[in-house]
Amino acid sequence: MHVLVIGGAGYIGSHVVKNLLKNNFQVSVFDNLSTGKKINFFDKADYIIGDILNKEELDAAMARNVDAVILLAAKKAVGESMETPELYAQNNICGTVNVLNSMCKHNVKKLVFSSSAAVYGSPVYLPVDEKHPLNPISFYGFTKYDMEKYFEWYDQLKGIKFVSLRYFNAVGYDENGDVRGLEDNPQNLLPIVMEAANGTRSGLKIFGNDYDTRDGTCIRDYIHVSDLATAHTKALSYLNTSSESQILNLGTATGITVLEMIKKTEELTGKKISYEFAPRRAGDPAVITASAQKARDILGWKATHSDLNNIILSTWNVYKE
Repeated sequence: MHVLVIGGAGYIGSHVVKNLLKNNFQVSVFDNLSTGKKINFFDKADYIIGDILNKEELDAAMARNVDAVILLAAKKAVGESMETPELYAQNNICGTVNVLNSMCKHNVKKLVFSSSAAVYGSPVYLPVDEKHPLNPISFYGFTKYDMEKYFEWYDQLKGIKFVSLRYFNAVGYDENGDVRGLEDNPQNLLPIVMEAANGTRSGLKIFGNDYDTRDGTCIRDYIHVSDLATAHTKALSYLNTSSESQILNLGTATGITVLEMIKKTEELTGKKISYEFAPRRAGDPAVITASAQKARDILGWKATHSDLNNIILSTWNVYKE
């Protein structure tokens, strides 16, 4: 199977590419390198520099006898999406429609999509499963919600079968050190904690310490990126044998607070991390954890890399250098 991985030079995408190559897929990567890195390139993959907002570049990539698409390219910072929604509408919504239309044009009928737990908004019950109401409270979450609705229509009208993977919080790095590209200006917690630990930044802000949680800080479900990568490969294998689209959560059902992440990082790295409390950030629910039972049932997937020690140490192995 020839897979076009759109956004495959980025943090999550490069781990996905590694897993696909390990499982003997033919891989082409389409990436504009706005956040992706050449240090994340693998010799056995073919790399195409292009942008999902450029229809001609997309068509040229899709014309290479592609059998399936994995779509990871998107802007993904919750806070930024509330300040500049126009960027998220253009990149996440318009860009994804371009991908769908190019797939139609070139008769590509299989899609694995990088979605998000942000589609759920503030949880009504925990852990969140796929039957949970969809009520995004960030514009980023809305873009993922919106695209899943497009996929359902393109499935019905154009026969594009999809698996939408609703990630919870992606963390960690490849334990073998094969992916080493660091994110520029990270917006997620663990890379910021790591930069505080290695001295790249003087400290960090914790947005809110008055949530109804065990220490007042937000609780999130952290999933190792290598586990996410495995799920993409399993989703492609599923699409090869099934004619039914799926929407699946990827998480661990285990919640970690912001303060717990910081304290465990201090313990494992021996580094003191300076932090201060700041006002709550718009679009952040207090607690969100996942039920991934459906992914276990349908894909035979489970998280095997996502214990907290491995998450932190695999990340520190990259950031300490």
